[in-house]
Amino acid sequence: MALSGIQIFKMMPKKNCGECGVPTCLAFAMNLAAGKAELDSCPYVSDEAKAALASASAPPIRTVEIGVGEKMVKTGGETVLYRHDKTFNNPTALGCLVSTSENDTTVDSKLKAFKELRYERVGLTLKPEIIAIKDGGDAGRFAQLAKKASDAGAALILISDNADTMKAALAEVGKEKPLIYAATDANADAYADLAKEFNCPVAVKSDGVGNMAKLSAKLMDKGLKDIVLDSGNRKISELLRDNVMIRRLALESLYRPLGFPTIVFPCEMADNPVDEAIVAGTFVSKYGGMAILSDLRGEVLFPLLLQRLNIFTDPQRPMTTEQGIYPINNPGKDSPVLITSNFSLTYFIVSGEVESSRVPSWLLVLNTDGLSVLTAWAAGKFVADLIGPFVKKSGIEDKTATRTIVIPGAAAIISGDLEEELSGWRVAIGPREGAHIPAYLRQNYAK
Repeated sequence: MALSGIQIFKMMPKKNCGECGVPTCLAFAMNLAAGKAELDSCPYVSDEAKAALASASAPPIRTVEIGVGEKMVKTGGETVLYRHDKTFNNPTALGCLVSTSENDTTVDSKLKAFKELRYERVGLTLKPEIIAIKDGGDAGRFAQLAKKASDAGAALILISDNADTMKAALAEVGKEKPLIYAATDANADAYADLAKEFNCPVAVKSDGVGNMAKLSAKLMDKGLKDIVLDSGNRKISELLRDNVMIRRLALESLYRPLGFPTIVFPCEMADNPVDEAIVAGTFVSKYGGMAILSDLRGEVLFPLLLQRLNIFTDPQRPMTTEQGIYPINNPGKDSPVLITSNFSLTYFIVSGEVESSRVPSWLLVLNTDGLSVLTAWAAGKFVADLIGPFVKKSGIEDKTATRTIVIPGAAAIISGDLEEELSGWRVAIGPREGAHIPAYLRQNYAK
């Protein structure tokens, strides 16, 4: 049963330390009651209080884990309707459908694409996570393809209406914790038993949100906690309506039978890759926990991965790069030294321009709490008395005989103070714009 903010507050440590992100324990308790905070954010809450508050502090939409180890995908765990209210937590997992009716060449092509489609952006690896295996009537091949997809590094969704076929596949890959898809009115009891036996999450599929909620409640009564929802609609407008309804009822009414992540199948809602991408993009934005495409193509997948990255990046926390020394173009003892802030976008623009210059260089990245150069300077985080000690402690003096440091043109005002901080170093003022870095380096430092 949900507790009020005052009831939760009575079990708080009442330190008002602010380490949870809000100034008082009362404010934190109110956020817990509203589903806008997690109990783990408080480092001082007692074990007894944790046990008592477990249900009250759980996200209104349960986090469901599919797969194990490095292949694990987390979906759900959401606490807000709108990203700007706080943040969305677990990005929509993307994958493709593999059917037993497909020949080996097609299957191998999809698995190859799954393994090879990897994109580096702002320090992250963007990639698909899931392979859905669909039963086309061949139980042996169903289990075989499930094992093959697992070996390729995918989290698995097993799609079959036949409980015996599903059990045979689970005997092969059950330890990989695949999602069992899907329990329906016809097979709910059998699939609930399989989910318990193999400790796997299970999807429910029915005709509309109301019937789906009844089926979800039935599985909950059987003791199942890890459930994924599919309202059964395959028209984009109706499925969008369903997903919004599910999210609202789960968050605003705390309706437990709908407090689970959803799965969508763009592969069943469009007949060409472009339309599939449009469908998938809609549900990356509006509450799809997983989206399954018919195939993985770079020109379709990459835009979806970028959209997902943008939507699921915490709007209240800048993306950052780790502070340190970054060698670019195999620098040596005579290579120039540049410095910038640790705002990820700034770092990747600067490092990319330095790389394109083909001039071997050392790039120092200072921790500015994710602020860009000019903003960091205005906030007192990209200033001489912080840069000087960082340069001395970074170890750059052991890597290069150069004693010239190039600072961004936007921070030229700190050059005099920095020369005082860095005895024996000369401060050079670089370009204001990243696009001018290659010409600057070639003109001043190319051999």
